[in-house]
Amino acid sequence: MIRIFIGFDPHETVAWHVLCHSILARCTQPVSFTPLALDHLRDVFTRPRDPLQSTDFSFTRFLVPYLSGYEGWSLFMDCDMLVRADIAELWELRDERYAVMCVKHDHRPQETVKFLGAPQTPYGKKNWSSVMLFNNARCRALTPEYVNTASGLALHQFKWLESDDAIGGLPKTWNHLVGHDECDPTAKNVHYTIGGPYFSEYRQCEHSNAWFEDKRDMNKAF
Repeated sequence: MIRIFIGFDPHETVAWHVLCHSILARCTQPVSFTPLALDHLRDVFTRPRDPLQSTDFSFTRFLVPYLSGYEGWSLFMDCDMLVRADIAELWELRDERYAVMCVKHDHRPQETVKFLGAPQTPYGKKNWSSVMLFNNARCRALTPEYVNTASGLALHQFKWLESDDAIGGLPKTWNHLVGHDECDPTAKNVHYTIGGPYFSEYRQCEHSNAWFEDKRDMNKAF
């Protein structure tokens, strides 16, 4: 079973469902989906909202190892994505040498604002945490207490690990940053990090046609 946790924000509900559909439509192995919705985590996540926080799941993503019982592997993904290949290919890249695996972007955004007027905050390792394969037993430092109290930078810059040597790399195609990375028609996971085509001002962004095609397929009834 491929265990997938996806960040949920009510401002991007349609994005969450289209992402799930894009995975189901192409996957060759059983998958399970867990939405990281704040209403589901009230007994665990008590952290007050940070003014720099652009989504409800900015910090709840780091609860994935806890929610997985610190057992096996789990995949976390932001909801503003579209998977265009078999997610089992990504799952097969798990490597026991590492505590967590991600695409190691060198992302230095020039814009100061992104979707819905959310602030665009630059920091080291930006977007590394938007797709993470967690080797859960090696992420026991991510307790609810730590996630509720650690600084945003400590969480997103993986300060909870002994060193960066515990971070394994994934191919860039599994977290293609629309509007930042060079256009890639073969990207396996498209990340609409500035804003997805479900927002009117981003309807013409790279890979928007692919998103609308998957949305149409998701809505089919026979």
